[in-house]
Amino acid sequence: MGDASPQKGTSPDWSDSSSGAEGELTIHAPVPQRPQLSSRKSSGTMIVPRESSAVGPVDVQVPPGDVRAMSPRRTSEDLVNLSKEAREELQRHAKALQESLINLFNRIEAVKEEHDKLDSHNKFLQKYIGDLMTTSKITASSSRSKK
Repeated sequence: MGDASPQKGTSPDWSDSSSGAEGELTIHAPVPQRPQLSSRKSSGTMIVPRESSAVGPVDVQVPPGDVRAMSPRRTSEDLVNLSKEAREELQRHAKALQESLINLFNRIEAVKEEHDKLDSHNKFLQKYIGDLMTTSKITASSSRSKK
């Protein structure tokens, strides 16, 4: 009984296993390898004194594949526009929330008025039924005493 030994290669190798059931196949794939790290220069320190007008190292040339080359560069005008847009969006959102809150408050007031109205009608009906019960007891007792 010979087991199929794993074969090394760059592509998967299908082989029959003579120890298993008829027609059973096993796959042997190469072990994946981690890609090599590219070497990068140190970015150096980015700390500048408060009095300095320099934003970053002046003499450093950023290669095309460097992460710093991919980050967006925004001018102060871009930042002002972004903050203005964000502020306007927040104001629109706040206004929409205020309007929905006002609508909700109006709906609560309408329901409260309807409840008060129904409550006063209910009290009136309870008093009316109580009065009817009292008069029916009086008339019932007076009719019995006449007989």
